[in-house]
Amino acid sequence: MGASISSIADSPPSPLIQTIGNVFAGATIPYGMAKAVADVDSESNQGGFTSEGGKVTGFSSMHDSGTGGSPSLGNFAFFPYASCAGDDVNGCTYPKSARKLPYINESVKASPGYFSIQLSSRVTVDMTAAHHTSLFRFRFPEGSDGSPLVLLDLTDLANSRQDNATIHVDGASGRMTGSARFLPSFGSGNFVAYFCADFHGANIRDSGIFANSRASADVKDLKISRGINGFPLPGGGFIRFASANEPVLTRLGLSLINSDRACSHAEAEIPNFDFDAAQKAAVSAWRSKLSPIKISTTGVSSSMLTNFYSGIYRTMVNPQDYTGENPLWQSDEPYFDSFYCLWDSFRSQIPFLTILDPQSVTRMIRSLIDTYSHLGWLPDCRMSLCKGFTQGGSNADVVLADAFIKGLKDGIDWDTGYTAVVKDAEVEPYDWSNEGRGGLDSWKALGYIPVQDFDYKGFGTMTRSISRTLEYSYNDFVISQIAAGLNKTADVEKYKARSSNWKNLFKADQTSLKPDGTDTGFVGFFQPKYLNGTWGFQDPLKCSNTDLDPNSICSLQNTAGETFESSIWEYSFFVPHDQSTLITTLSGPAAFVRRLDYLHNQNVTYIGNEPAFLTVFQYHYAARPALSALRAHAYIPASFSPTPTGLPGNDDSGAMGSFVAFAMLGLFPNPGQDVYLITPPFFESVSITSPLTGKTATIRNVNFDPGYAAVFVQSATLDGEVYTKSWVDHSFFTEGKELVLTLGRNESTWGTRAEDLPPSSGSY
Repeated sequence: MGASISSIADSPPSPLIQTIGNVFAGATIPYGMAKAVADVDSESNQGGFTSEGGKVTGFSSMHDSGTGGSPSLGNFAFFPYASCAGDDVNGCTYPKSARKLPYINESVKASPGYFSIQLSSRVTVDMTAAHHTSLFRFRFPEGSDGSPLVLLDLTDLANSRQDNATIHVDGASGRMTGSARFLPSFGSGNFVAYFCADFHGANIRDSGIFANSRASADVKDLKISRGINGFPLPGGGFIRFASANEPVLTRLGLSLINSDRACSHAEAEIPNFDFDAAQKAAVSAWRSKLSPIKISTTGVSSSMLTNFYSGIYRTMVNPQDYTGENPLWQSDEPYFDSFYCLWDSFRSQIPFLTILDPQSVTRMIRSLIDTYSHLGWLPDCRMSLCKGFTQGGSNADVVLADAFIKGLKDGIDWDTGYTAVVKDAEVEPYDWSNEGRGGLDSWKALGYIPVQDFDYKGFGTMTRSISRTLEYSYNDFVISQIAAGLNKTADVEKYKARSSNWKNLFKADQTSLKPDGTDTGFVGFFQPKYLNGTWGFQDPLKCSNTDLDPNSICSLQNTAGETFESSIWEYSFFVPHDQSTLITTLSGPAAFVRRLDYLHNQNVTYIGNEPAFLTVFQYHYAARPALSALRAHAYIPASFSPTPTGLPGNDDSGAMGSFVAFAMLGLFPNPGQDVYLITPPFFESVSITSPLTGKTATIRNVNFDPGYAAVFVQSATLDGEVYTKSWVDHSFFTEGKELVLTLGRNESTWGTRAEDLPPSSGSY
């Protein structure tokens, strides 16, 4: 079997998965600030490039990955011309709406740290990246006459640039420096980004600025307003070269502090414009981060290998390490940005990194706590130095608790971290659309968030009363977990008691009808409740996959429903800490399994959204772990594959990637708890070496079936001893244990006794 062991070096990820929709496909390093790719004008260009056949508007160096909504970042794009008509700088087209060009589909190539594309003009653009610096290589068609021109545009992907963008072009060296103010894509406020562009290759002929559709080599400085018609005025700089016979290398340094710092980054990180060396360094950074995982390739298709490693790869594209680039406060602590959003990433992305890259998660936790220390609140979503919108609970609480119970330390101030999560639970912010929790008076007095709550202390969208109640319940439970570890006994009881508030919105006699009016056959669902204790009503299937009403909305609109981005049917399972009591509430294990089956079999759930993740594995809690294994194999590769349409929804900064990685690994977390639910890996063996302890944990399948018919655990051993529990804790990874699963084609009794079920705060 040793000859068939594979690592990241043997099975490189594909950044082009889901390039029809949101995923960043370009060149970056793990958690890097510089993210270089071709930007296109098609609908799902939130990550810059898509393979939907749009036209290329430019090549920019800042992006997020897998987000929905408005396009994110895409600042300071370059655009190349082999020559300008009439050998006149005004013979080139400058506004991006007019200059955009189709690209050659077959030319697109991407691998970790590298992206390449050819425009219909036959100009080829390669790019790679260091932490704060992108390097572009423009290659012009053979036989081109005239002077190539490269422009730098002061706009961004979303055309959000505000007033007073600036650029200075050095007439001697061609260096361009400047800045612009932009808006975040899913948050409040604005931010200023700075750049420093240098050029290398052919001799410089001239340089200058452009404004609107005209350019001049006689002007070297520009300060430009936003404009009045909803789009920023075109403006930027250009540089022209004497010959098109050799490539032009363009280096762009980035900073959120000032242009001098952007120049320093560029000079330090890519000093010699050596493209091959920069690309090699980027590849090395990825291999180093992903090297702890090794898998057996026996009988496994290359498609499965690519799917697995690509999922892991995407967990490290966001968040972005902006340490030293935060102008908002002075601190020696790390600063991470592009938490987009913790509502998405607390479920599996950050827990996955806690295994694979605990040092980086430790720095993320320190960053979150430092953000609290300076801004007064833990963020629930954060991008581009701005506060993002809160989607449900205060889910930084879960992120901190997950790291705490899994033993992360190394400079984390857990006392301050605990103060921060308690503030989420006890103090209502004025603007809870951006941080913390709303409705805390009702939460404490009534034990639920009422529909149409009377809340005069803070303000946010008065919706999502059911999903907020369920999330606040879990948020309070994880606070009790931290309290227990810090020996705060009174708080343990207080927050455990509040964690049972989910029960207060359960309506035992509530039925659920299908869209055609027939009964689903299930009774008992969460329902909205008013301040006076009377029940409201929301169709349990509203905002599910089966809801065909175009007026059904469950997001952040003022008219949205009482659940966020999903249905009451789906949220009926979101009691992660007390599955035993939930199962009893829903009429016992058999009925619970029938509900889960209905959720998945009748297309109620949408696996492309994060609330669906844990439901795939919740059969464990009803003593049917075999059915969790079946569900995982039903969704992979059917809904997750290494293709341009390979994800069922937005990747959400690697959330979908982490689902794939965990499911194929064979251990899925219940985040905020020290629990990994066991299902057979998709490989004969998987091993992960802990970066903290150096010890290697291994999961091995006996009777492994590459056709995946034998996916039922018949028996197991842990470090050579018979093991009957359907779960392991985090020490499996840190202590380097070995789990051996003997598989068969029929469901067995393994993991089904009450004492073998995963922990629950109630009793089975």
